[in-house]
Amino acid sequence: MPAAENPTKTGAPSLVRGLTLLDSVLLLVGGIVGSSIFLTAKDIAGVLPSPALFLLVWVFGGVISLFACFAFAEMAAMFPDSGGQYVYMREAYGDFVGFLYGWMIFWVSNGGSIAALAVASAEYMGAIVPAISSQHIVLSAARFSVNRAQLVAVGMIAFMTWMNVVGLRRGAVLQNLATWAKFAAIAVFVLLGLAIGKGSWSNFAAAGTAGFTGGLTPMQLVPLVGVALIAVFWAYDGWVYITWVGGEVKHPQKTIPQALMLGIVTVTVLYIAMNVMYVYAMPYSEIKNYTTIAHASAGRLFSSRAAVWLSLAIAVSCFGAAASCTLSGGRVYYAMARDGVFFKSMAKVHPRWRTPAISLIWQGAWSAALALSGRYDQLYTYVMFMMVLSYVAAVVALFVLRWKRPEMPRPYRCTGYPWLPAIYILVAGTWALNTVYARPKEALSGVVIVLIGVPGYLYWRQRNKRAAEL
Repeated sequence: MPAAENPTKTGAPSLVRGLTLLDSVLLLVGGIVGSSIFLTAKDIAGVLPSPALFLLVWVFGGVISLFACFAFAEMAAMFPDSGGQYVYMREAYGDFVGFLYGWMIFWVSNGGSIAALAVASAEYMGAIVPAISSQHIVLSAARFSVNRAQLVAVGMIAFMTWMNVVGLRRGAVLQNLATWAKFAAIAVFVLLGLAIGKGSWSNFAAAGTAGFTGGLTPMQLVPLVGVALIAVFWAYDGWVYITWVGGEVKHPQKTIPQALMLGIVTVTVLYIAMNVMYVYAMPYSEIKNYTTIAHASAGRLFSSRAAVWLSLAIAVSCFGAAASCTLSGGRVYYAMARDGVFFKSMAKVHPRWRTPAISLIWQGAWSAALALSGRYDQLYTYVMFMMVLSYVAAVVALFVLRWKRPEMPRPYRCTGYPWLPAIYILVAGTWALNTVYARPKEALSGVVIVLIGVPGYLYWRQRNKRAAEL
């Protein structure tokens, strides 16, 4: 059942194709670039022996993500509907697998992401406006407490939700402005750092690390690169958002493939530029000592005052990523509800604003609840393994659909098929298996969380069956 509605047949209001190529690229970039690029350098520098490997692993992450985008681009052109990856998995594997993906997106992935990003944005704002810092506890009872940063985060979630409810264009403008703001902040950091920053290119010499490999054999290096890729894959996560809003993109068969490729290339350039500045700012051996590496680098390059104001850039970056997630996520549940495997009210399109208003409101309410609970990080950690598995399953779906639907028009055909998508499956699949070995508790917890949705699927299927019989 297609997720897009034909108003001429049903008389019901439908979504509007109002997103341009620029909107789509900014949505993708804004969704990917959140807080991770300002935080993950410590985890990577802590395991890789040289600055060259430190930078190459970011290039590798971008290339591997691009291979997945080639596969998604073909399916996006085949099914230019709201729901994106949910639709591809439904068409390849059936309703049940598609439902489990959407269930995970609503209850854990999107809800947790929006909550985490909003709280992070509020906490970084607290570095400039101490009154909204998480240090100030508003409510405390037993093991439950709420601080001011969490309340500000709830306010942000409400604002983002409202802006997206009252029109696609307003939601797009909000996330566009936030994305342009983070572009400007990164550009200022990089250009001023190179022009007047107190860094040194000698930091790239990797003194004391025995060169490129640090004296390690290939067999010793491979698992270290695998550990580093955990942080890298997390940092690149979010490019799938543009496929979720496929039903509202202008000329989607052409626009979505272009947006996927332009977006990933843009993000890769931004990530490499930021990481070059981290190494330029301090000796490579010191990077592993700083969790908030962007702050430390700004302090080294400029002054402690500049480090404080960098908090504003990070706050805006987190807000922009949350705005992208808010805009796109509501379309997945809308598509599920249209298929009859989620709450029926979420399938409604507002007659005036032409948005999936109920879907967006429920998403906002659940995200706000998670922000207040403080449990979003734990949930997201548990389900990250399942997220990577879902990407692997979606790329495998390309092969399945080539076999099941060979006659279907493909305005864009996957670049490098079958080799490039196969490489992605091999790399991401190996990473997933390594996660099962290294963190079995988190992997098993992710599986359990997803399978909790099975009774819900059975309920909605039975309800649909009864409705069909009446």
